[in-house]
Amino acid sequence: MFFLYRGRRIHYTDSGDGAVIVLLHGYLESSEVWNGFSGKLALSFRVISVDLPGCGLSDVFGEVHSMEFMAVAIKELFDHLGIIKVFLTGHSLGGYVTLAFLELFPDLLSGYCLFHSQPFADTPAAIEKRKREIEIVKMGKKNLMYPDNVIKMFASSNLEKFSDALQRSKNIASRIPGEGIIAVLNGMMIRTSRLTFMEEGKVPCLWILGSMDNYIPHDFIQKQVNLPDNAKIVILANSGHMGFVEEEEFTIRTIREFVSEYV
Repeated sequence: MFFLYRGRRIHYTDSGDGAVIVLLHGYLESSEVWNGFSGKLALSFRVISVDLPGCGLSDVFGEVHSMEFMAVAIKELFDHLGIIKVFLTGHSLGGYVTLAFLELFPDLLSGYCLFHSQPFADTPAAIEKRKREIEIVKMGKKNLMYPDNVIKMFASSNLEKFSDALQRSKNIASRIPGEGIIAVLNGMMIRTSRLTFMEEGKVPCLWILGSMDNYIPHDFIQKQVNLPDNAKIVILANSGHMGFVEEEEFTIRTIREFVSEYV
């Protein structure tokens, strides 16, 4: 399905009934990455998966897709669908958008989940890496960049076990247009820290991290956040950056239980 926003299309899927859970994918991903996971969640909830602007089947809107821009686009989709409360789940980049949504529209959230994501702004080293990736994409050589990024999303010990999922992720990344990759990279580089909003605890938070994540050092990151009483942190013992694939059943159960308790 498509939603027309500012004259361009945003693609989403909508299935199931009950409390609304919205899934936002990460960098070099699309809503397709949730396939399987979303279907199992939809047995208990209404599940909406969105292709963020510039990704999947959604259009590119400009040279910079800021987290705030994408959060507003998601909010307009909710208005279009008549949804007044959502449990927003964001993987990696999707978590950054989720935190922007938390800042802008906290009253629309029944709760939220950061899935292999964190509240801090990019470090100087991360910004330099994103700039290098932008240059690679501009040269028309994104195929030299995305395979390694995707491989690092999985724990090294899981690469053989989840080889099919790894190939699916590579295929998804290969189809994202260069303009969309650049717009998202520009947006991530300029995002601000939203630690304060996470620590305020206006909305229940489920924070899922992987013990073998190559992108987010869980032991260091969690020590930087003073979680409020209505927050829960879960460290996945057998996952890298793709816990909804690497530990699918456990993470589905974790989300289901958290939503049942707090929402």
